[in-house]
Parts: sequence; C-alpha cells; structure tokens
Amino acid sequence: MTNWLGNAVVYEIYPQSFYDTNGDGIGDLRGVIEKLDYIEKCGFNVIWLNPINESAFLDAGYDVTDFYKVAARYGTNEDYRELCDAAHARGMRVLFDLVAGHTSVHHPWFVASAKAEKNEYSNRYIWTEGAFDYGAGISGYAERDGNYINNFFWHQPSLNYGYAHPDPRCPWQLPVDHPDCRATLEELKKIIGFWMDYGTDGFRVDMAASLIKGDTDGSYMQALWKEVKEYIHSKNPECLLIAEW
Repeated sequence: MTNWLGNAVVYEIYPQSFYDTNGDGIGDLRGVIEKLDYIEKCGFNVIWLNPINESAFLDAGYDVTDFYKVAARYGTNEDYRELCDAAHARGMRVLFDLVAGHTSVHHPWFVASAKAEKNEYSNRYIWTEGAFDYGAGISGYAERDGNYINNFFWHQPSLNYGYAHPDPRCPWQLPVDHPDCRATLEELKKIIGFWMDYGTDGFRVDMAASLIKGDTDGSYMQALWKEVKEYIHSKNPECLLIAEW
C-alpha cells in the first residue's frame, strides 16, 4: 500500500461542470488550479479528475480519441502538469481517470482497424470474422467483413486484451498472450507512463475488471494488473491504482 493511501480524502471533479475560467461555458483545468485552496480548506488532500483526454464527448469523455492529449475544452497538457505541481505544492495528490477498456470509433486506431486491409491495428479491437458470426457485436459499420465488440455504447469499441478461454469455434477470440493483445497491454503501460511523467499520483481505472473477456474467476485480470502495477512501481513506488471492479 502506498504511504499516503491510508489518509486519503478524495474530492471527485467532473471538469466540464466544475469551474470555467475562460467564459466558454465549460469548466477547465485552470479552474481546478484556481480552486485548489478551496478544496484543501474543505479537508480534501486528493483530487480525482474524471476523464480529461481528448474525446468525441458522446459519453462524457469516456469515448477517448487521443490518450496522450488533454481535451482542448479543458486546456493543455501543460495545464495538467501545472495542476499536478500546484497540488503537490499543497501536499495534495492527483488521480487520473484512465479509460482502459475502449476508445471512441473516431480514434485513429479504430479508423485503421476498421479498414478492409490488414494493418498493425487490425486486432487492436475485437472483431468477428464475418457480419453474422454468432450475432456478436456491432455490424455494418466498417469496411472489413466483421462486427466489433463494444462496451456500453455502439461508439465505444472494446480494446483487445484477449480472451481467457478462447472458443475454438470463434477464431477471432485471441488468447491473452497473442502478440496483438500484448501490444494493446504495452500501449496501456505506455499511456500510464506518459501521464506519470506529468506528475500523476494515481489512476482510477475505468472497467478495470473487464479488459480480458471470459475471465470468470478473475485470475487473468489479476495477472494483468499485477504486471501493470510492477511497471508503475518501477517508475514510482508511491503511485496508486484504483480499480472500478
């Protein structure tokens, strides 16, 4: 356990409706920075930011279009760095909301994945082999012949971390050790490391229990997050993971 977790009192911030500093009607990171003293005086020592990545905003920012960029409506990456620095100067911590299970259909990875020709992103998402494969997924959207598996909404295609127990009748269900599934996990670690370098103290992981499909006892997911935790702690032993489980 991290040293600060036992005394953490967390203030959740939905940036869009928190505090607007530029008069566009949408809250922003500058607004969070300006209100840090207020949050601290209220007795909180950790802030949890709901998703701030660039997004199509069809699902409140959970439909990410760029994992490496702060949404323009909220500010810039440097605003986020300044927020982390300002929080740390007050002895406060910052939790980043990490959308690990899916992206927007407008994400460049998905746009490439949906193409008929094979490319490095063809298996970044879960696609059936044909439009009528077992009735699974969203059909008729892509150039390729197949449906994509989605999370919650049609516009949130599920990232492919593999299946715990692939069904031999469904060759599109890849095992977790398939190179393309491993590539998805390595990209997730890269995203985490990127935001750690900006000063992030922890990650609240959206849909953390469901990245690997068909994992009925959770053992594959536990192994995945153990690997991620080891990566995180190699960079900062005090960095925290909180799972939506």
